[in-house]
Amino acid sequence: MLLSVKRRVHQYLLRDPAFRFLFDEPPPGEAVAIDCETTGLNTRRDDIVTVAAVIIRGSRILASERFEAVVRPSAKMKAEAIKVHRLREGDVAGGRTMEEVLPELMRFIGSRPLVGYYLEFDVAMVNRHMRRMLGIGLPNPRIEVSGLYYERKYGNAPPGTQVDLRFTAILADLGLPILDQHHAFSDALMTAMMYVALIDLKDRNIRIPRQRARPITHFG
Repeated sequence: MLLSVKRRVHQYLLRDPAFRFLFDEPPPGEAVAIDCETTGLNTRRDDIVTVAAVIIRGSRILASERFEAVVRPSAKMKAEAIKVHRLREGDVAGGRTMEEVLPELMRFIGSRPLVGYYLEFDVAMVNRHMRRMLGIGLPNPRIEVSGLYYERKYGNAPPGTQVDLRFTAILADLGLPILDQHHAFSDALMTAMMYVALIDLKDRNIRIPRQRARPITHFG
């Protein structure tokens, strides 16, 4: 009920009726994996440099139906960010502004649920531009793959269990390939693969095994 009220408020606040499709019923069984690379990790001061998304339909990842854009950021690129995604200011200087990219991205995503790894960060970066342009943030449902993984592996774990939610650790545990990390489309594609694998495990009620702690051996 609360979610329904919030959606109605967002519909009322939407500045451009051309984007009312964001509130439509999503296509059954579909979702969109999304990833952004940025000038840094401050959601208030940094900006997007590349954004990518890929459609998931049931257990299929439609890699040919993808969205990719290079964005000319409004913020300076931080040295730490360059080390991560290897994009320099010159590499993105020819990109479009996020205001130009955003309408295309919204039409690609539509009303589908968003899938991501630490999705809150990516959504926060996109929402800065969304709110400025449309008066609202993304209304799409959100699915966090690290949360799905935690439930399948650690949901019934005893207190004190060591938890590893690193991106590469999840991929390895699920037997998935590690592609070129910190490239927006590769990260979106790997996130989509995680999602499909985890949903399959959940549907079949299969948990991911945890390594048992070694028993303590006393000598003497």
